[in-house]
Amino acid sequence: MILLRRLLGDVLRRQRQRQGRTLREVSSSARVSLGYLSEVERGQKEASSELLSAICDALDVPMSEVMREVSDDLALAELAESAAVESAAAPMRPLLGAVPSVPSGPDERVTIKAPKAPTEAVDVVAA
Repeated sequence: MILLRRLLGDVLRRQRQRQGRTLREVSSSARVSLGYLSEVERGQKEASSELLSAICDALDVPMSEVMREVSDDLALAELAESAAVESAAAPMRPLLGAVPSVPSGPDERVTIKAPKAPTEAVDVVAA
């Protein structure tokens, strides 16, 4: 499952590290406790919009840029998750091809052929 708070935390951490700043510097500038900012960056706490705004201001990065990066990361995570589901279903694909089609309307009919009759007679004895 993809957690938005983890993606947001990853983006905030990358933004901070790109600037070569420490958690202590950003937490002080944003007026957020160091421990709380650390938990937000690790995806353990949900950041409120007010907190996110304070962190973005401290990083001098527009919130729209942070959210765009989160959106891009989310799209990539969804693709990766989708690919994982498809690869897990791959062994089943040959079976799916063997399923006969179902009629799509009332005018279509399905013909079911009975198995061929046995070539040898079989005696059935009642007990």
